[in-house]
This record gives sequence, C-alpha cells and structure tokens, in this order.
Amino acid sequence: MAFLGKIFSKLGLGKKDSAAPDAPAAPKTTAPVAPKVATNPVVAKAAAEPKKTVTPVPVVDVVEKLEQLAASNPQKLNWRTSIVDLLKLLDIDSSFAARKELASELSCPDEIMGDSAKMNMWLHKTVLAQIAQNGGNVPKELLD
Repeated sequence: MAFLGKIFSKLGLGKKDSAAPDAPAAPKTTAPVAPKVATNPVVAKAAAEPKKTVTPVPVVDVVEKLEQLAASNPQKLNWRTSIVDLLKLLDIDSSFAARKELASELSCPDEIMGDSAKMNMWLHKTVLAQIAQNGGNVPKELLD
C-alpha cells in the first residue's frame, strides 16, 4: 500500500510515538499450572497456543489535523468532500494519474474507474474509511 502509506504517514497513522515510554512487560509467573484436559481438538489446539497480546491502535484526530492544515493553506481546500483537495492538503500528488494509481491500489471496481467523477467520490469515501480503520478519528457523517 505505497500510496495509501503516504497518506497514513502524513496524518501520523501507523507510527509508534517515540516519545511515549514502552509499556512495562507483564510479570512472568513461575507457579505451576495444572494442565487442562480438552477433548475437542480445536479447543485443545487453542489452549496449547500462546495467548496473543493485542496492542490498541493510538487514535489520531484526523479532523483537527486536517483543519489545522487547511487553515494554514493559502488555497481554499475542501478536504471533507474532495479527494483532490485532501491530497493537496497533505502535499501529495493529486493528478489524475496519481488518483488512478491510488484507485488501483485500493481495488476500485473497473466500472467506477472509467468515470473520473465516480472514481473520485469512491476514492474519497474509501480513503476516509481506510484512515478510520487504521486509527484515524473520522466522524461518522464523513464515512456514510
């Protein structure tokens, strides 16, 4: 996801904050634990696998960040409705060729890619949805 990765990077998504201290490791227990007997092979396999630690994704206030960028930009850019303006605001290539590349990367349906207006609307919604799925705080009304 090269193109989408640029967008995430500009918004501060997907990076660990180097200023934040690492969370302390959970203490290891050395007390013996009685083995659990499972008769179902799926349950037995799940019980034998080590538990995975889930690290919460830090939430980035995308609206605040984009509003600050828009306020300091000499152009009047409407990032809330335009993929071109969103890309311009992030200082990313917003040319038709670049948007087609982004659409291909996000698996835009062929019938939509043939119509630039439909492709732009699809891209805008899809990019905002991807931002939201990757830790960006995007308001629901922008995702509908």
